[in-house]
Amino acid sequence: MNVLFLCTGNSCRSLISEAVFNHLAPNGWHAISAGSQPTGKLNDRALALLASKGISTEGYYSKSWDNLPVTPDIVVTVCASAAGETCPAYLGPVLRTHWGVEDPSHVVGTEEEISAAFEKAYAILRARIEAFLALPLDELKGDRAKLKAELDRIGHIEA
Repeated sequence: MNVLFLCTGNSCRSLISEAVFNHLAPNGWHAISAGSQPTGKLNDRALALLASKGISTEGYYSKSWDNLPVTPDIVVTVCASAAGETCPAYLGPVLRTHWGVEDPSHVVGTEEEISAAFEKAYAILRARIEAFLALPLDELKGDRAKLKAELDRIGHIEA
């Protein structure tokens, strides 16, 4: 099962989601991330945060949703602007859900405030991914409506 975490810039929230999901996911489950308008560069603070948590980002890069190596089974948007965009037609009838998280890379303030924003985004995304992976996925794979309802519910979990 392939999960796409989608954000406009593919530099921060979608990267964190991809890395955390792949760190926790069982065999046969894989995440990728992409952006509708990728920045072309991963956020340095997001990379440092993931490294501090012992989560590898080796081989990750900011990429467009037009150049995905696989077609996803599930698309999870993590920013409001990406949620409102129409996914490329080649994705077909992919299951979509929205897990909006404030962008920590846009926080202006002290070093402590910025670090706290990155920690909060990480904690929310990790809690949601853990909830996703705790679902009875083998049962839900055959019931798209129920899986979508569960994924939508998870999108409201706060850390």
